[in-house]
Amino acid sequence: MMTVHEVSKLAGVSIRTLQYYDKIGLLHPTGYTDAGYRLYDDADLERLQHILLFRELEFPLKDIRDILNSPDFDRSRALEQQIELLKLKKEHIENLMNFALGIKMMGVKHMDFKAFDRSKLDEYSRQAKELYGNTPEYKELEEKQKNRTKEEDNLLADRFMLLFKEAGEMKDKDPASPEAQDLVKRIQDYITENLYTCTNKILRGLGKMYSGGGDFTKNIDAYGGEGTAVFVDNAIQIYCDKAK
Repeated sequence: MMTVHEVSKLAGVSIRTLQYYDKIGLLHPTGYTDAGYRLYDDADLERLQHILLFRELEFPLKDIRDILNSPDFDRSRALEQQIELLKLKKEHIENLMNFALGIKMMGVKHMDFKAFDRSKLDEYSRQAKELYGNTPEYKELEEKQKNRTKEEDNLLADRFMLLFKEAGEMKDKDPASPEAQDLVKRIQDYITENLYTCTNKILRGLGKMYSGGGDFTKNIDAYGGEGTAVFVDNAIQIYCDKAK
């Protein structure tokens, strides 16, 4: 048996939170000490693990309570579902990271931010820094950029977009053709050399982002012609599939 203080320290949850969980019927302690402190057994700790996982997945407390208190609740099946949901959340975060890195890589001057005023753009940059500042890719990007001037960054962005202009010239060809696959390799190498290590996993995510609509697709198609972004994405997916 563990006291509420011990559980709080072990799980990183405040005593006040554990008291609240007890109050709303989410996690009742198994017993109490003579001094009135809550006591938790292994079953309580297992239930707390499920609660914390559901909270990470942003389930409301009321829904978590209803799920755990259901007579049909299967702990093993719930854990499998939580793992799958966490995988999806991880993928979503990685896509957001690729999106933010793509914006930083392409440069604001290539994007249409007419709908944003300066303060909102600055706020976005601050949030992106907070979210992705600890990732190896972001740190590598900052390290490579710290000694470059704004003019040099703009030149790199322009040269990068020339690759998409080249893609536009072959967009009516088979994306699996040697020419298209060579272009994908040069896109990947360009990103790795000038920005951050572009693994096949990151490259695949970037391809989906390029063809996903919005500013990126419009921007790429503006350089290479309509359909260029989709062509590049298709070529990237084929390239990454072959690398498996």
